[in-house]
This record gives sequence, structure tokens and C-alpha cells, in this order.
Amino acid sequence: MKEVKRDLRLLRRLCETPGIPGREERIRRVIIELMRPLVDEVRVDRMGNVIGVKRPEKAKNPKKVMIAAHMDEIGFMVNHIDDKGFIKFVPVGGFDARTLLNQRVVVHGYKKDLPGIMTLPRKPVHLQPKDEKPPQVTDYYVDVGLTKEEVEKFVRIGDPITMDRRVIQIGNCVTGKAFDDRIGVYVMLQALKAVEDHEVEIYAVATVQEEVGLRGAQTSAFDINPDIGIALDVTIANDLPGSQEHEHVTKLGEGTAIKIMDSSCISDYKLVEFLRKLAEELKIKYQMEILPRGGTDSGAMQRARSGIPVATISVPTRYVHTTVEMSHWGDIDGSVKLLAAFLERAHEGEFGYEE
Repeated sequence: MKEVKRDLRLLRRLCETPGIPGREERIRRVIIELMRPLVDEVRVDRMGNVIGVKRPEKAKNPKKVMIAAHMDEIGFMVNHIDDKGFIKFVPVGGFDARTLLNQRVVVHGYKKDLPGIMTLPRKPVHLQPKDEKPPQVTDYYVDVGLTKEEVEKFVRIGDPITMDRRVIQIGNCVTGKAFDDRIGVYVMLQALKAVEDHEVEIYAVATVQEEVGLRGAQTSAFDINPDIGIALDVTIANDLPGSQEHEHVTKLGEGTAIKIMDSSCISDYKLVEFLRKLAEELKIKYQMEILPRGGTDSGAMQRARSGIPVATISVPTRYVHTTVEMSHWGDIDGSVKLLAAFLERAHEGEFGYEE
């Protein structure tokens, strides 16, 4: 396994490129460009998933390992432009409405990108009633500083909206938007760089529409029909003031997370144990994860055809589904190393329940 350097520029490019579910075309072009030199073949299926195939040099009848990291980010879609030029929208994926007030956004118009401000039709704080109710996502609008006629020259119903936020380093961590799940894509690309000798056929898949129902993973897994599936995603790090120890799920800086279960999937226990022992053997810092709510592409891969043994390697992340998601570099690096090691050793394991 080669050593690969952490790459802030790569992470920044992945996270800052827009791509909401169903409108992943910009981030797809970036991923194709980045993946092409790392694999033997790159193709795009009819759903828009990017599938890179890396074949072993010597192995005959190799096992097929599918690794899935979703390229889509939560965002919004224009559904109305009012008489004053204010833009209303619907969410595509789940944002916490409390985090959206007065955020900078980009409306990706069919002719031109327009910067804007997402805000509420509310009174200044001095005039607000004390019993004002918490906002809903649908209460917000986007102000692009143009009249209705000017907006309609560039924007139409169905155009995507994403948050406008850069990735920056903060302490030993990085923070920005779309870590869910561009960090997973980053881990996948970095692991492909690190892998040397391997006896499995690797299918590296950047999936679409995960945030609205694991759709891309479902169709790509049916097509590939892998022997093993590994999802790459972020997970909750609720290691914050006011949270009890049992509510943390994971902690920043405590290592990559090996998922036991979430609400979409129970991981194959043989695969979990294989990853755990591999981490211990290579002295990769790790933590075990059980996520009470939420799911990953493993949930879709597991159900493909007659069933696939799956697990998830997670990057602990604070403030998930906000514009300031935060992950620790050590946990990201550990996830890269564990995935690369698994791809080199996956042929040694026996997973699933076939007799």
C-alpha cells in the first residue's frame, strides 16, 4: 500500500462543486476527470452513476468488490419566482431549517449562476414577538437582488440551489459544505491511489440521488452484482457540550468508524470483524458505530439481486447537514488507509452465508 498525502485542494474541489440529487452533472464531470487515471475503465450508467473498474493483474475469477460514495449533496430546487423577484424553493434532501437563516447561496440558473441570500420574511429582532414559532424550510426565500423580469432571464422552475461556502482548515479539522458525502468520494479516490497489489476486481462507484432514497446505489449494485459492498459516508459525531456519552455515536479524532448498523442496514458481521481485525493489525485508529437514524448506500447494495454482504466505513463529522460540517484529518486519513488495506486483502475473507 502506497502512502498518499492528505490533499486539501482535492477535498475543496470536491466539496465546492455543486450537485444536488438529480442534478449531479457538474460534480460528475469532476469525478470522471479525477478517477480516470486511477482505474482501467470509467463509465457512466443511465442513472448517472460514475463507475470506475480496477482489475487485478493476476487473479482468475476474482471477487467483485463495490465501493460506493455518493456524489450528491443536499440542496434545493426552484419552484416559484414571485412578482418582486424573490425565489421560493423546495428542499432536495434534509436540512435543519434553523441553520439556514441569512446564508449565502448560489442559484444555478439554466443560463447563469446567481449569488443570493436565503432568508425569512420576518421582522427585525427588535419587533419579533416572544412566542414566534421555529421556521420551516418552506418558509424561506432567496433574494438575488433582481426584479422578476431579470431573474427569469437566467432562472427557471427546477433549477438547483446550493449553499455558498468554502472548505477551510480549522485546528486539526476541516469544515465546509457537502462533506456528506464528498468526503466519501475523497476517501475512495485517495484509496485508489494507495492500492497496490490486489486480487479482487474493484468497482469504485460515485453514486447519485443517495439523499433522496439511495437510488443510484440500488441500480448500480443491480448492474454490477458484486460479491462484497462497502459504502463510504460520513456519520454523526455528537461529541458536543450538552450531549451524554451514549449519545455521541462517534467522536472526532478517535479514528475511522466501522458501522455495525443504522436504520437502513445491519452490516455483515463477518465483514465488520474483518475490518476491525485489519485496523488492529495495521494500528489504524478506529471506533465502532451504531447510528440510530439515517442510512447509507449499504442499505441499497445489501438488497440488490439475491443479497450482498455489506459494511460501511464512516468519517465522523460534526454539524452534519449544515454549511459548516466538520471532520478531523486523522479520521479521514485513517478511513483512506483502512479502505486501501481492505481492497488489498479482501480476497482473504469469506463473507455472507452461502454454504
